[in-house]
Parts: sequence; C-alpha cells; structure tokens
Amino acid sequence: MTDYGHDVRLGLFPTPDAAFPQRAVDLAVLADTSGLDLVSIQDHPYNAGHLDTSTLLTWIAARTTRVRLSHNVANLPLRAPVVLARTIATLDLLSGGRADLGIGAGAFWDGIAAAGGPRRSPGEAVDALAEAIDIARQLWRGEGSVRAEGEHYRVRGLRSGPQPGGSPGIWVGAYGPRMLRVTGRLADGWLPSMGYLPPARLAEANARIDEAAVRAGRAPGDVVRLYNVHGTFGQTRGAGDGLHGHPEDWAEQLAGLVLEEGMSSFVLATDDPVTVRIFAEEVGPALRDLVDAGRAVDGDRDGVETAGGARSAPGAVTAPLEVGVRPTPDDGTRLTGELAWDEAARPRTPSPAGAPTAYTRQQLAAPQHLVDVHDHLRGELARVRDVVDQVRRGHLEVGQARSVINTMAMRQNNWTLGAFCESYCRIVTGHHTLEDRSVFPHLRRSEPGVGPVLDRLEEEHEVIADVLDRLDRALVGLVGQDAYGQAGSTALDELGRSVDLLTDTLLSHLSYEERELAGPLARHGLA
Repeated sequence: MTDYGHDVRLGLFPTPDAAFPQRAVDLAVLADTSGLDLVSIQDHPYNAGHLDTSTLLTWIAARTTRVRLSHNVANLPLRAPVVLARTIATLDLLSGGRADLGIGAGAFWDGIAAAGGPRRSPGEAVDALAEAIDIARQLWRGEGSVRAEGEHYRVRGLRSGPQPGGSPGIWVGAYGPRMLRVTGRLADGWLPSMGYLPPARLAEANARIDEAAVRAGRAPGDVVRLYNVHGTFGQTRGAGDGLHGHPEDWAEQLAGLVLEEGMSSFVLATDDPVTVRIFAEEVGPALRDLVDAGRAVDGDRDGVETAGGARSAPGAVTAPLEVGVRPTPDDGTRLTGELAWDEAARPRTPSPAGAPTAYTRQQLAAPQHLVDVHDHLRGELARVRDVVDQVRRGHLEVGQARSVINTMAMRQNNWTLGAFCESYCRIVTGHHTLEDRSVFPHLRRSEPGVGPVLDRLEEEHEVIADVLDRLDRALVGLVGQDAYGQAGSTALDELGRSVDLLTDTLLSHLSYEERELAGPLARHGLA
C-alpha cells in the first residue's frame, strides 16, 4: 500500500469538439462553479475535428476563476518547446497563476508526420521529452539566457522569460519504463489514463517512478499522481472497465486508489453536465471524507513520532485538545450591523466529569475534520466575494460603454455568478443538514451536557438559511436587470449587502461551532 499524502483533487477532461465549440467552455465553467479543481484538454493538432488546445485553454481561463488549466497532454512533436513553455507562462500570467504543463512524448505518429512533425523512435521521443522539460524550466526562470545543446532541440542566445506568475507543474503522460524513469527524475506529476493503464498496473508503474526519483535524489512524494478516469453512474459492478455504481460507490473506488495506489488527482472524461455536477458535489465530498478517515486510522495504527524520534504505541495519548486541534478564531470583524443573534448570549460546552485531558490522533481526527470542512466553506466564501467583486468591476465598464455586446457579456457573467453562488449555497445547506440530522443527535445521546449548545447551533442554522434565501433573491434581482443604469446598480448593491451579511453570520457561526464542539467530537466522534 502506498499513499503519498497528496491533496485529493478532481478535474474535468471534456472533448474539444470543433462541431460544438462552446460545449467544452460551458463544461469548464460548470466545473469551476461546482467545485472541481482542474480542467484539462487533449492535444491532437492533426485532428481536424478538434479545436486548438492552447487557444481553447486561454478562452476557458477568461471564463473561469479558480480551476487549474492544462494540456492533457501537449503533443511535443508538434509543439516547439520554447513556444510551448511561453504559451504556458502566458496562460499562467493571464489566469492568475492557474496553469500547468501536461506533456507527452508523442503518439499516433502517422498523424504527426502528416502535420509536418518528426517521426521519432520510442527512444528518440523520450530523449526529446527530457530536453523539452529542461528548456521549459530554463525559460521559466525569467533571468539569464536559455541554452540547450540536445539531439532534438538546440537553443542558443535566447533570453529567459516570461516568468510565470505562479508555479506551473510539469505533468508527464508516461507508460513505458523509460518514460516512467524520466517522470521520476524530472517531472512534478504523472498523468496516465485508466483506458491505457488500468488500476491493476498502477503499482508496478509507481514503483518505477519511485525508484527513479530516489536515484535522482528526490522523494517519491515529489511526484504528484494524477489519473484520467472514466465511468458511468448507475452502471453495475463488473459491467465495464471504468468507475461504476452510485456516487458513493465511485467515492469508495477512488478512495482505494488514493490509499492503496497513491493516486490523488482524478480527471474525469465526460461531456455530460449532470455527470460533472454529481462528480463535483457528491463524489468529491464523499471521497475526501473517506480519504481523511483512512489516513487518520493509518496514522493512529502506525503510532506517532515523538519529539525525541521514538514512536509511541498505537492508541497512545498524543496531545491536549487545544494543541491537537486549533479552531479558527473569530477576529470580530463585521461588515454589517445586521446579525440576528446576540453573540454574547451563546451557551458554552461544559467539560463533563472524567473527560480526558489529552487525546489520540484518531480521536482528534473528528474535530479536525470539522475544522477542515469549515475551512473549505471559508475558502469558498472568499471565492464568492471575489466573483461578486469581479462582476462589480465588469458592471462599471459595461455601464459606461452601454454597448449591447458588453451588456450580453455582462448578463453571462451574472448567470455564471448565479451558478457559482447557488452551488455554494447548496454546499452550506447540505453541511448544516448533515449536522442537524446525524452529528447533532449523536452528540446529544453521547453527551447530554452539550444540548444547549446544539440547540443554539440549530437556531443559527435556520438564520443562515434565511440569509442564503436573501442572497438567492439578490441573485434573481441581478439577473433580471440590465447590466447598467439605476436598476442594475441597485441590484448589485443588494447583492453586495447580502454577501456581506452571509460573511458576518457564517464566519461567526463556524468559529463558535468549532470552539464548542471540538471536545465532544474528540470524545464521541462524528457518529
């Protein structure tokens, strides 16, 4: 079993179909608003039925705000390394640091040759890939010159740059032994496809990457493991070679690939919007819960390393609650004066007689999970605020121009914002529903003294539901107005007030809940 401990990420792999040029863009926007992490596009420049990948990624970058973007994977024989590296650097700068370079040595050589590219042997293709990775890294330094004297690429006297705004990773699509060794030696990520490398063969390939990484003085964990996957919801087990079953079945299958095979980023090939939503909103949260639980159990089973380097026995007391879990404090910042509750009147959780003074890592996993979920909500809230701010800036430009074209673009931005905010509202509501129906009843039974706190938290959930309803009404009002004039300005002002109120109520509530439930969750778990 190999788990490299990488963050779980989910992505989309839509078809760049030239017959339906907007479909991939619309799916990417859906991925962005529904909570996926990556959007990647296949690159076959010799295919007349496909859009150009680099141009499509730039268009997607302009329509999204958070997903990372990459070729999956760039066809090196038809993409000169200097031009490809500068394309990625430009995409990264324009997208706010969201670009990565997925790259392959080349395949389908008849098509490559027909498009004017070289026909390389397997060994030549691998050597050319290694040369291209070196050129890209030199160019991204942004200082000095780029110099390469390879068998396939020679670069002399070229100034380095532009330097990317972020840190693009280089992900290699590799299958053969030599390519896997190059991946372990040079790459930031490995990106195979389930259709070409089924799960049963992952362990052998990972071992080759790990060995090459160690030989190069790197840690195996320096190489992130990504996986292009496919599947059908509702399909019975054994009916196909991809993911199958209900969303919870997908989550279990993917969790096994994380905990047992070390894969951590899963890029789903689909052109179906419903599948994208289910993958993001149902499979994703369930998968992360399973991985968190599995890692917590494994960590507790293996014991904990002490300051002196010794390992404690499994189940040993490891840390006081206030050391092992750090709830996010409320800094007292308020954007409105409209809070519907008295924060000073909130009840506190009493410490029951005989409560432990310290807890094992496994016990601390439950309150830490609550903090992690809340941190995700905080991050999503920050995204909502950022998108609202972007719409505000766009509104001013459209209002000044009063252009019909810009007005239509503004309406599209409003709908995009609406989809994003609606997705966030569903996430918050779903989180509170889970607490009210499952976690809170369990804690009431296990520790009656926490009852007054749970009553107060449930009341606050109802208040937050009202705030979310107000935000929804503000979105409806914004979409229903023109993108300029007094009506549009009034709608934007109401949207801003609604988001500010949600910020005040939700951040206050999350901090209170973490502080008061950390102890009960450590003592009794989530269910």
